[in-house]
Amino acid sequence: MFIDDHRGEYGVEAICRVLPIAPSTYHHHQAVERDPSKASLRAQRDADLVPKIKTCWEASGKRYGAVKVWHDLVAQGENVARCTVVRLMKETKLQGVTRGKGKRTTYSDPALPCPEDKVNRDFKAPAPNRLWVADFTYVRTAVGFVYVAFIIDVFARYIVGWQVSSSPNTKLVLDALEQALAARNPDRDRLTHHSDRGVQYLSIKYSERLEEAKIGASVGSVGDSYDNALAETEPNRVYRRA
Repeated sequence: MFIDDHRGEYGVEAICRVLPIAPSTYHHHQAVERDPSKASLRAQRDADLVPKIKTCWEASGKRYGAVKVWHDLVAQGENVARCTVVRLMKETKLQGVTRGKGKRTTYSDPALPCPEDKVNRDFKAPAPNRLWVADFTYVRTAVGFVYVAFIIDVFARYIVGWQVSSSPNTKLVLDALEQALAARNPDRDRLTHHSDRGVQYLSIKYSERLEEAKIGASVGSVGDSYDNALAETEPNRVYRRA
């Protein structure tokens, strides 16, 4: 420690005044080093927890972050707050494996003609085949990302059409629409199709197919997941499939 190395030449008070550190802080640190029981209760608790945290972290192959380490400690009967584990892992520079950045799925093009928002976040339907919401997401697999397009009937939260592809193109969402039309054969004059402003849903082919099927198109605002909230939450729910 710098103060210990130079105290004989300059004195503790003079060094602390320059650093600046209160001399009492230095003397307390020295006293704790000689007798750990003189440390604060929090410091004593931290000293007890750090080896346990390191053990859990190393047992995971150094992959676990603070939350998983905390879950392991609690499972072992350790009464510790999650924020404490977060703080101590940060102080000891222990870090779990982080995933890569997620894929962006919605790309909008202001030049494309866009239908108005006929839903206005009111995701309710009086009967089946009155309101469908469409979206697509991605799934990480061992061989890369795959994209899943789906259409949900709002009335009963049924997935009425879906498709999987390695490419997030118009064909992916169009195939999901075709499956929904074949499965439900809806009364199309009474059906509204709602999506976000992704270029796939505003493409000429998709727009023409909706018009051909006499389905009213509705599109949410740019960059606002709430305007297609029911579809945006689909990956976190378990929907029944028609």
